Amino acid sequence: MFSKPAKSPTSNRPEATDSQPPRKMIAASLIAENVSVAGDLATDGDVQLDGAVRGDLHVGRLTIGETGQVEGAIEAEAVDVRGRVTGSITAQEVRLHASAMVTGDITHTQLAIDAGARFEGRSLRFEAPAPVVAEKPAREESRVEPVPEAAE
Repeated sequence: MFSKPAKSPTSNRPEATDSQPPRKMIAASLIAENVSVAGDLATDGDVQLDGAVRGDLHVGRLTIGETGQVEGAIEAEAVDVRGRVTGSITAQEVRLHASAMVTGDITHTQLAIDAGARFEGRSLRFEAPAPVVAEKPAREESRVEPVPEAAE
């Protein structure tokens, strides 16, 4: 009588679009506040970063907590920044929260910057490649030459 209907496991997942295949579910990784990593980090999964990384990150979804720090390039599907980033960010979706401090260029499709966030760098929007149109050869216009009049 008072029970809630069970949610289907797919109801909380974002809908996959035709342009992107659905993401494979991988357990999220946590880099805690007292952890420091020197070197590159790569995963298809999500990463919660509360510690420090000196190196490049290639991840599925990155959340940088208020104590999180990155010195290096970031490539991800989505990036939420509450801490510090020194380096470039390349992602479809980027959000800089009020406590964020970013020094470097951001290449994105969607960018949200909350009041109070600090950002020094360039914002570069992903541009869809222009469709390639094959050039048609120019038509040769037919020339009509006047017929010489007969001499009388």
